[in-house]
Amino acid sequence: MSLVNEWAFIGVFVAVAWVLPALPLVVARIFQPRKPNAIKMQTYECGVETVGDTWVQFKVQYYIYGLIFLVFDIELIFLFPWAMAYNRLDFFAFGAGFLFIFLLADALIYAWRKNALEWA
Repeated sequence: MSLVNEWAFIGVFVAVAWVLPALPLVVARIFQPRKPNAIKMQTYECGVETVGDTWVQFKVQYYIYGLIFLVFDIELIFLFPWAMAYNRLDFFAFGAGFLFIFLLADALIYAWRKNALEWA
């Protein structure tokens, strides 16, 4: 019977994991206003009405800046716990941290040499 109790906990966890994200979607679907008109269907952004074509192409370089920022932001998330436990690390963890830093520095040097960080 104890095996069933252990699996029941996992079943409840899975059920809650499905219900919590689904509940706001269902409630929003039930209570949403249903009076579409031409004004509501227009493109609206930041309180300014659009003039001309709303589909604007952005340079790929902006996305590259965003990706590089994201990579270094994730690097900080991984390195912060490593730095907090620095005194208690064994040699393998110490080497893994420096390998991680080396790979990210190598990626930064690669992007720098390809002029991905230069404004055109």
